[in-house]
Amino acid sequence: MYDLLKGLRVVEGSAFVAGPTCGLYLAQLGAEVIRFDNIGGGPDFNRWPLSRGGDSFYWEGLNKSKKSIAIDLSRQEGRRLAQELATAPGDNAGAFVTNFPVEGFLSYEALSALRPDLVCVRVMGWADGRPGVDYTINSAVGVPLFTGHADDPRPVNHILPAWDLLTGGYAAFSLVSALMARGRDGKGREVRLPLSDIAAASLANLGMLAEATLGEGDRPRVGNDIFGAFGRDFTTADGVRIMLVAITPRQWSGIQPLLGIVDEVKALEAELGVDFARDEGLRFTHRDRLVPIFDAAMARRKLADLVPAFEQLGVCWGPYQTLSQAANDPRLFAGNPVFSTLTHPSGETYPAAGFAGTVPQDERKPARPAARLGQHTDEVLATVLGLSSAQIGKLHDDGVVAGPEGR
Repeated sequence: MYDLLKGLRVVEGSAFVAGPTCGLYLAQLGAEVIRFDNIGGGPDFNRWPLSRGGDSFYWEGLNKSKKSIAIDLSRQEGRRLAQELATAPGDNAGAFVTNFPVEGFLSYEALSALRPDLVCVRVMGWADGRPGVDYTINSAVGVPLFTGHADDPRPVNHILPAWDLLTGGYAAFSLVSALMARGRDGKGREVRLPLSDIAAASLANLGMLAEATLGEGDRPRVGNDIFGAFGRDFTTADGVRIMLVAITPRQWSGIQPLLGIVDEVKALEAELGVDFARDEGLRFTHRDRLVPIFDAAMARRKLADLVPAFEQLGVCWGPYQTLSQAANDPRLFAGNPVFSTLTHPSGETYPAAGFAGTVPQDERKPARPAARLGQHTDEVLATVLGLSSAQIGKLHDDGVVAGPEGR
C-alpha cells in the first residue's frame, strides 16, 4: 500500500476479474475506491475458491482496501443512487470503473449527462458488445491450440485468466491517463477495453500474429520447451523436477561446464556445423539432439549439489513446486514484504497481497482486508452524496440499500 493516488475517489461497479482488479490496483496506490454491489452480492460474491464457512476467497482477494455499498440495482431508486455515486462532484472524483453494458442506466451517455467531465473505463468482452470472458476469448485467439504436448491434439486452456489480468492493469493506467488529460483540457472520456482487443493486441505485440500470417503458419505444440530458445523441464538424480533456461550467451556458457557436457556440445556443433552460443534459435531448432545430453547430465546430479553453482554462475532455473509448497518460499510469500497477514471478512486469517511494486523512497503500508458487503453504505451515502440520517434511514426502510449482513 502506497499513497501515490491519495485524494482520488474512484467508484467501481463491476464483477469478476478485470474491473475489480483495476479498482484493487488503484486502492493499493492510495485511491479511495467505492464498490457498489447488489444487496446480497453480485455474480462474483460466492465464486470459488471458498473458505470453510462458504465465503469467497476470490471476492476477498480482489476487493481488498475498497469500501462497499449494497444497493438494489433492480429498482429505479437504486439505479439512480449508483448513477449519483459515479458522477458525484469533486475535482478528485468523477472516475468510474465498470463492466456493465455499453447501453443502459450506466451508459456513458446517461452518466455524462449528470457530469460531463466524467472519466469512465468500461471493461467489455468483445468490442461489438457481445459477451465474452477470459476463457472464451482465449479459445478464440488460438492460444489453447498451441499449448500442450505435441502428441496430444486436445486444446489446453490455461487456468490463469491472463487477458482479465492484463485488462485490469490496462484499465488502471487508462483511467489515470484520462484523468491527467482531464486536468489539461477539462474533458470527460470513456475508455472501452474489450478483452478481445487486449488479447489480440498482446499476441500481435509479441510477434505471434506475424508468425502465423507471414511465417509457416500456426505455431506447433512444443510442450514445456521455450519457443525459440533453450529451456525446458529436467529431473535431477534425486527426483526433483526443475525448469532450466539458457537464453543469454552467459547462461548457455555457464551451464555446460557445470554439467560436464562441454565436449559433447562441441561435438554436436561440429557435426551440425552450428554455433549454439551465437544463436539461441539454433538451440531450439536442434533441441531434440541437445535435450538428451542435458537429460543425462541432470540425472547424474542432485539438486543440492547444483544449486550453489547455479547461483554463482547466474544460471536461470526454478523448481517445480505446488502452490502450498510455494507458500513457504521466502522469495514468494513467506517473509515477502508485499504480503500482510490479515483476518478477512470470512473470519479466516491468511496472507494478503499489497501493491506488488516497491517504491524504495516511500514507506510501504500493510494491506487492508476487503470490507464486508455493504459495510460502508451509510458512510458513503452521507459523505459522498450528502444524505441526511433520515434520508438514509428511509432508503434502508424501503429496501433500496443495505448495510453489512443485509441490514
